[in-house]
Amino acid sequence: MELTQAHRDALQDILLWRRDVRHFLPDPVPADALERLRKAMDFAPSVGNARPWRVLHVKSQARRDAVIQNFETANAKAAEVYEDDQRTAYNALKLAGLREAPVHLAIFTETEPEAGHGLGRQTMPEMLSYSTVAAIHTLWLAARAENLGVGWVSILEPNAVARCLNVPDDWHLTGYLCLGKAADDNDTPLLHRTAWQTNAETIWQEI
Repeated sequence: MELTQAHRDALQDILLWRRDVRHFLPDPVPADALERLRKAMDFAPSVGNARPWRVLHVKSQARRDAVIQNFETANAKAAEVYEDDQRTAYNALKLAGLREAPVHLAIFTETEPEAGHGLGRQTMPEMLSYSTVAAIHTLWLAARAENLGVGWVSILEPNAVARCLNVPDDWHLTGYLCLGKAADDNDTPLLHRTAWQTNAETIWQEI
């Protein structure tokens, strides 16, 4: 297939407007949209075609509440590494949309999958986790194309999340995602807008 400038322009728009969303509307996400996002992950690259990502759609309110408590505890601890004005700025940031987002997805990496027969990960076993990250990014772009936002919650104690969700021992948490309709759209990252950290251009060096 020969892709055209229209495809490149559409992809550029999706990349530009893909943001880490923390402010969600409570509107339910249609089942057919979720099914399209599930299928989009089928196209993600993975080492040895191992496809090690394991996705849990967390609907139980009790389990959601446990994750929220996990986040709040971890977030309070994380604030302790900052001092004075920077701690004040940190505490003012909204770093998760766990209470508002209609969809929670816990995405794990199976560390010893039979699929792939070990291809490509003998010297770099971390490629399994990288494959899951690629699947998450594929989902993220597909969600933006559906006019949905995704927020990646990283301020969590992963082992506690694994226990809460009762997953096998060889599943390691890679990403906990909030998904839904963004309360507002902006093409500038929130941490840039709040003056926490501005964007930096990617530099390619020749050696």
